[in-house]
Amino acid sequence: MSGHSKWNNIKRKKEKTDGAKAKIFTKVGREISVAVREGGSDPNNNGKLRDLIAKAKGLNVPNDNIQRIIKKAEGLDKTEFEAITYEGYGPGGIAMMVETLTDNRNRTAADMRHYFDKNGGNLGAMGCVSYLFTKKGMIVLDLEDKDADQAMMDALDAGAEDFDAGEDMAQVTTDPDMFSDVRQALEDKGYSFLSADIAMIPSTTTTLSDEAQMASMAKLLDALEDNDDVQNVWHNLENEDDLDR
Repeated sequence: MSGHSKWNNIKRKKEKTDGAKAKIFTKVGREISVAVREGGSDPNNNGKLRDLIAKAKGLNVPNDNIQRIIKKAEGLDKTEFEAITYEGYGPGGIAMMVETLTDNRNRTAADMRHYFDKNGGNLGAMGCVSYLFTKKGMIVLDLEDKDADQAMMDALDAGAEDFDAGEDMAQVTTDPDMFSDVRQALEDKGYSFLSADIAMIPSTTTTLSDEAQMASMAKLLDALEDNDDVQNVWHNLENEDDLDR
């Protein structure tokens, strides 16, 4: 997932080509594999796995694929993945955080540096931009055939911090520690999710107006999202909708 905008990223993911969908399947598959190894293959006893299955379904990953990933993680696949977050600045000083799951930290570090250097940005030290972001649970509900007011009551009753309805969808914000409980409560009430994940939300945003910087930012985001090691890209660009992507 990229950025902070409420709706544009969700709509873009729904319109992904088959090739891009394969990338999404790979990324969420890594997360599921790690969760199985850390907490077992039974989602009833592994809250992290349960949340990731819901996330995968929201991304239209077929259930057969999910079950294959779980069985593979249970079996002989001993690939070890390490979670590493990179921080830096994109074109025009856009604050960026890149979350990765990698089986080769040297390869991933080199890739990150290459992408930033090539596209008008620069990697920084750990902590250089993370103070500009707040971790939140973000759940996007599919409100087609649902009542928005009832959904808001259900979300707030479940412990959500905020509810923001859009056209046929709504964004539910939670404390990270309440994310699993809120997501499960909404699932139990019959809601389906367009996305469900822990997100890094910027406290302030920056707008780019320079066309060259905007073109470089689009290329940087595309390069990062195309890398199998990259799980999430967070940034504080206000006008991501204006990028040519």
